[in-house]
Order: sequence, then C-alpha cells, then structure tokens
Amino acid sequence: MRVVAFNGSARKDGNTAILARRVAEELEREGIETEMVQLAGERIRGCTACRGCIEKKDLRCTVDDDIVNDCIEKMIEADGIILASPTYFADVSAEMKALIDRAGFVARANDDLFRRKGGAAVVAVRRAGAIHAFDSINHFFLISQMIVPGSSYWNLGMGWAKGDVLEDKEGLETMRVLGSNMAWLLKKING
Repeated sequence: MRVVAFNGSARKDGNTAILARRVAEELEREGIETEMVQLAGERIRGCTACRGCIEKKDLRCTVDDDIVNDCIEKMIEADGIILASPTYFADVSAEMKALIDRAGFVARANDDLFRRKGGAAVVAVRRAGAIHAFDSINHFFLISQMIVPGSSYWNLGMGWAKGDVLEDKEGLETMRVLGSNMAWLLKKING
C-alpha cells in the first residue's frame, strides 16, 4: 500500500511538512510506503474552468505547464492521500487550493478517480483559522467519495517559526494517532 502526502506550504520542510511526516512515520511503522511532494517553489495555476477535463476524460488537466498532472497521477496510484497546508487567512494556501480544485475536477470528470481512497487533512497554524482550513480539505475528500479517518483531536499543530510545532505535544500526538488510524483504515479498505 502507498500514501502520497502533499505539503502545500510555501516553506519547504517547515511546520506543515513536520506534521505530515509525523503521520507518515506512523504509516511506515505499519508497513505502508509514503511519499512527500512539496509544493514550495512551484507555480501552480488555479482552475481555468475550461472544461477540457470533462470533454477529454483523459485523467489529466488541460493546463499542462505545472506539476498538477504529476500530482494527479500520484493521487490515482496511491491508496491514500494526505493534503497538508498551513493556515493562510483562515484557509488553505493558494497552492493547495489550486491543487484541490484542479485535481477535484479531473477526478469527477473521470468517474470519481479518488472514490474509496483514504484521505487525511493536516493543518499547521499559528493561532486561529485552522478549523476552516481543515474543513476545506475534508470537503474535497468527502465530495470525492473518499474515506476520512479521525484522530484524537482535529488534525492540526500549532507553531509560527520553523520547528515550533515540535513543541506542540498534543499536535504531534494527534498526528501519530491519525497515522495509526489511517493505516488501520487502509488495511481494511484494501484487505
């Protein structure tokens, strides 16, 4: 089994990546292969509403000048997907929103490509707004007919400067439990 995680932070290997890796560590402990895709430094365009994915039904976005089609391919091949984002003005980053919109349209245009895959949201936050970002990611999973595992708290970790989330013991434990629950779920789905 395989899980792909997408770090939607503009900071490569910052707090968002630390949290997503904590989930991945637990998945790997359970024998599930993981991969991290960092969106930092990538210029990802939003959906242009061209409807090309609906017309072509070729598992791809017609906008082909960024990494989104590579991301969609990884999502298709994976058994589980982690979408991790920092909280920017009470929502996900622009890169994560563009990935959600474009991957979501391609998936729905092609017979719900992500149906019955596991999906987990991970959110890094300084103070407030994380629940809305968490909901934005989960809305993508739910409209995609994915199965979302829970954890011991909402899937968020608190921190400002790079590495601050390592001081959030509850947030780190939430990520560990999330990884354990996602591993259990994926084994049930694919058992």
